[in-house]
Amino acid sequence: MGNPIDHSLSPRIHTLFSEQAGIALEYRKQQVHSAALSEEITRFFKDGGIGLNVTIPHKLAAYDLCDELSTRAELAGSVNTLFMKDGQLIGDNTDGIGLVRDITLNLQISCLNAKLLIIGAGGASRGIIEPLLTQSPSSIDIVNRTYSKAAQLAEMFKEFGNIRALSFDQLNSSYDIVINASSSSLQQDIPAVPEKCLAGGKLAYDLMYAESATAFMMLAAQAGCHQQSDGLGMLVEQAAEAFAIWNGFQPNTKAVMAELRH
Repeated sequence: MGNPIDHSLSPRIHTLFSEQAGIALEYRKQQVHSAALSEEITRFFKDGGIGLNVTIPHKLAAYDLCDELSTRAELAGSVNTLFMKDGQLIGDNTDGIGLVRDITLNLQISCLNAKLLIIGAGGASRGIIEPLLTQSPSSIDIVNRTYSKAAQLAEMFKEFGNIRALSFDQLNSSYDIVINASSSSLQQDIPAVPEKCLAGGKLAYDLMYAESATAFMMLAAQAGCHQQSDGLGMLVEQAAEAFAIWNGFQPNTKAVMAELRH
C-alpha cells in the first residue's frame, strides 16, 4: 500500500520469491490515500491477508497503528512490514537489513572500520542508521540541508556508535561509503556534496532504484568513486526479509535481481 504505487516492483519480486518457495500466493499493489490507511489495513487482514508492506508516504502512520513493534521498527520510527499475531497488529522494518545485506553480501563491501556519510535526515535515513552501526564502521556522518534534523538523528543513535551531524559547508574530507538517502534523485537533482567526499571512495549508494544511473551516481563516477549502485538490491533484500517473516522461507535474492536487471 502506497501513494503513488504504480511504479512498484514488489508484486513481481514477491511472485518470483513464491515460485522459488513453491508457495501459491497473490501479492498486489494498492494505491491508498493517507486518510484511508487504517481502514484498508484492517480490511486486508479481516479478508484473510497474511502479510502487508507499506511504502511512501505511509511508513510513519503504519508505525502508529501497530499494537506491537519489532526492536528495529521501534528504532527506525517507521514500519514497512505488517502481519497479525494472536489478534495483534505487528509492525517490523526490513529496510535497514535490506541495505546492509545488499552492501555487504551482494556488492561485497565491508562496512567494518569504514568511514560513512549519509546524505539526508528523513525517514529513509532513520531506518538505516542502526543496522549500519551494527556493522562497526569507524564513523557515520549525517549531512542535511536543515542541520537540526541531522543533529536530532545523531543524538538519537549516539549510543549505538560513533555518529555526528554536519552541515554541507562542513564537508571537507573523503569517505569510504556515501549513501544518498535524500529525495534528490526523485527530483533529478544532485545533492550538494563536494567531489572530494566521493573521490577514491569504495561505494556511492543511492537508495532510489532506477533503470539508469541517477544524478548522484554520475557525480560519484565523475569524482572517482570506485563503485556506484542504485537501491534495487536494497529493495529486493528488504522484500526477501519480509517474505521470510511471513512464509518462513529465505529466497535467493541474486537470481531475482538478475531477472529484474534483465
